[in-house]
Amino acid sequence: MALMDFIKKQFIDVIQWTEDGDGTLAWRFPMQDMEIQHGASLTVRESQVAVFVNEGQVADVFGPGLYKLSTQTLPLLTNLRNWDKLFESPFKSDVYFFSTRQQIDQKWGTPQPITIRDKDFGAVRLRAFGNFNYRVADARLFHTEISGTRERYTVADLDGQLRGVVLQNISNAIASSGVPFLDLAANQIAFAQALAAQLVPEFARIGLKLEGLTVQNVSLPEELQKILDQKIGMGMVGGDMNKFMQYQTAQAIPKFAEGAAGGGGGIAGDAMGLGAGVALGQVLAQNLSQGLSGAAQPAAAAVRPEDVMATLEKLGDLKAKGILTQDEFEAKKAELLRKLV
Repeated sequence: MALMDFIKKQFIDVIQWTEDGDGTLAWRFPMQDMEIQHGASLTVRESQVAVFVNEGQVADVFGPGLYKLSTQTLPLLTNLRNWDKLFESPFKSDVYFFSTRQQIDQKWGTPQPITIRDKDFGAVRLRAFGNFNYRVADARLFHTEISGTRERYTVADLDGQLRGVVLQNISNAIASSGVPFLDLAANQIAFAQALAAQLVPEFARIGLKLEGLTVQNVSLPEELQKILDQKIGMGMVGGDMNKFMQYQTAQAIPKFAEGAAGGGGGIAGDAMGLGAGVALGQVLAQNLSQGLSGAAQPAAAAVRPEDVMATLEKLGDLKAKGILTQDEFEAKKAELLRKLV
């Protein structure tokens, strides 16, 4: 009976793997009811690694090449099995192939806004997305830490874990990049470099090598985007507060005009919108006239208290949003109050 079982056994003469292109990272060679013939050939193609595993313990690892399996080419397995140098019988062993080529264009992103700390704004919420490339660099470590005894382990199986690793390191990357939060959108390369530096050791812990990472978009919260737009407006007028107020007035006129033209607020709303638009137009015209006349404008021009209060309210709003410093606000307030004297 034992002789018949031996005759019925199938012996493997060739061990190889042709990747099927479906994003497989690890594949177990089918060994059920079969044994490897002594002297069998092992073919490991470029961008592959083969690993022999004995009873769950990793033994010999083979890079690209053609090998004849014997006690000389399988020293670790020979030691684990306590074979002597003349051993030539068929044997059983689990054989795993790993793809070491780059897995490109892997997506990462923040499905929900994540909260990070910023030195200027405290806790803020951020959205970002991009892609990254990686490869299996240490097949032995990847087998023991990730893929294990599964028949097949794919890129899709690993996707969720890697996305989580990226998200966990975003806050540290922003802190280490030295890029102010409001400037992140304009410094995506620096952000990507800082994030990659955080991720390299995290990937290495599971046998992977991060080959590259990009940040394709950074979205600021709406309220901070408004502040950024106002800072841009300040830059357009060179930081001059009088010119900035003119800029703000000019930006507001179309909004009042839309409200007046829409007719949604009834006669009273139309009158208020039209009146506000006319008032703003008069303020803008007065400011432009003062800018053109320069020093020729009389120093003792009449200033209405209600105009000063309205301007102070606008300046207070700018200070609350962080556009003006406390010193700048106090200086402008003192200047306006002197006009009332």
